[in-house]
Amino acid sequence: MRQSERRRAINRSNRAKLRTSIKQLRGALSGGDAKEISALLPKTVSEIDKAVKKGALHRNAAARHKSRLTARVNQATAK
Repeated sequence: MRQSERRRAINRSNRAKLRTSIKQLRGALSGGDAKEISALLPKTVSEIDKAVKKGALHRNAAARHKSRLTARVNQATAK
């Protein structure tokens, strides 16, 4: 039971970091600041990869997130 609680706390922390990073990027996309967007994309992709490595996110879900976010960033910076 103690292990479960400890692992739950670690998993929650990893998922929270991931969600925060994705939300920041989406906020920047809605704001439209190209410099901020291009700075946040590599950081967010890195957080997604770390979440996969730690088991907090499935690799296919991670690929989907990275693909969609990258497509939105490319669309926003092309304007």
